[in-house]
Amino acid sequence: MPVTSQLLRGLPRAKLLASGLLPCQQHQSQLGPITNRQPSRWPFHVSQSHQHSRSYQTTSELRSYILTPPQVNSILKANEYSFKVPEFDGKNVSSVMGFESNQLPANAPIEDRRSAATCLQTRGMLLGVFDGHAGCACAQALSERLFYYIAVSLLPHDTLCELEAAVEAGRALSPILQWHKHPNDYFSKEAQTLYFNSLRTYWQELIDLTSPGDVPDTHEALLNAFKRLDNDISLEAQVGDPNAFLNYWVLRVAFSGATACVAHIDGSDLYIANSGDARAVLGVQEEDGSFTAHTLSNDHSAQNEEEVARIRAEHPPSEKKTVIRQDRLLGLLMPLRAFGDVKFKWSIELQKCVLESGPDQLHENEHCKFIPPNYHTPPYLTAEPEITHHKLRPQDRFMVIGSDGLWETLHRQEVVRIVGEYITGVSQRQPLKVGGYKVSLGQMQELLDERKARESSAFEDQNSATHLIRHSVGNNEFGTVDHERLSKMLSLPEELARMYRDDITIIISQFNPHVIGAQRQDGQS
Repeated sequence: MPVTSQLLRGLPRAKLLASGLLPCQQHQSQLGPITNRQPSRWPFHVSQSHQHSRSYQTTSELRSYILTPPQVNSILKANEYSFKVPEFDGKNVSSVMGFESNQLPANAPIEDRRSAATCLQTRGMLLGVFDGHAGCACAQALSERLFYYIAVSLLPHDTLCELEAAVEAGRALSPILQWHKHPNDYFSKEAQTLYFNSLRTYWQELIDLTSPGDVPDTHEALLNAFKRLDNDISLEAQVGDPNAFLNYWVLRVAFSGATACVAHIDGSDLYIANSGDARAVLGVQEEDGSFTAHTLSNDHSAQNEEEVARIRAEHPPSEKKTVIRQDRLLGLLMPLRAFGDVKFKWSIELQKCVLESGPDQLHENEHCKFIPPNYHTPPYLTAEPEITHHKLRPQDRFMVIGSDGLWETLHRQEVVRIVGEYITGVSQRQPLKVGGYKVSLGQMQELLDERKARESSAFEDQNSATHLIRHSVGNNEFGTVDHERLSKMLSLPEELARMYRDDITIIISQFNPHVIGAQRQDGQS
């Protein structure tokens, strides 16, 4: 039997008909035992004739192949990145030792983005994961712009005045951020002038709103940066641009959407600003050496009862049954907070006006054509982040920020265990679990031998994010990495890959317990 046929065997019929969905739809299932994972973020359907033309009835033509271990490693390592924070002869030591990140696409092109940078004016480090939907445009814009808005929000009044004076005089600006980027992390050169002008308008307003000597509050800075950038994305799309490319680009950014989970780490102060369903989790090392997970953010989804109550309270009682339907906003959108997505923010009149005057390409975009059902009292969606503050402790060893593609495949406690073992090089032997499966003594011996072999090569990855992705994609029903399974998952054709998993983006930052301990003592003295 062809490998693809083996992969499809046992899939519900609904999964096999998923070819009728748009390419960017996030249709989710799992390889192996099918679990009740959430369906796509954008449940758009096309005509029956289109479904037939892309039907998976020709599965014999869609094959996956058994990749060799070097081929698997090549795929897994293609987007990995690592950065070690330099030490400054004891004068400017950091609580962050460094970070490692990686991405594994399921969509083509990938709709996730990541960013990492050091704030040169404040010494804080920024790490962010952005999960796009209805295309990658909004996530791309966030990856380029959000950190600048945050950095500017954190600048004191006098520094803002110096920036403005330099622009007025035509002098070179002092750098605000030091970016830590993988070569594949794209920056749009065409949009930089537009982005800079919007950012400059923002800092000019901050100058007017602040006074000399004012010290920015990190919580307020993060809150204002998120809200202001989302407002600018909306405004730029309404105003348009004389340049045809930029005019189409700002509309693509506004009509697509993205969630954002951003960490700001300065000394022992860790702030998380989250809007959507990406997640940040802390790895805490207990006295016995084991690791426990401490969640730093809340998912903004229908599973969050407080979030559902918030949205319902913002609209008339007559909309109580329609504002959240089938665990989605207006029955359509899975994350309940996001950037962009002006289809859930603008009035119907404004949407029609912008679309009528927009470029022809916009009319071909399925995401722009529809008006959400029961659309009476917009806006229904906000990018305002939920912000949490955590005071780092010596036992806080690392933090994992991941798009929802990670958390759909692994429980947070399992994520922390895998990363903790990788960082310390010590495997916490767990009782061998076989779930509800009946296994013979011979099969049990094979599992034990496999675990022994796996532990001997468990740390072959040089990047902890790569190691975590290997587990998230390759874990079998026994909780072990199965090379054959991993190979099949990585060799699935584009038409099938998105049926089994989402894009996965991970950033893992490792903390320096000695520096954190000293900082806490200094703060208490």
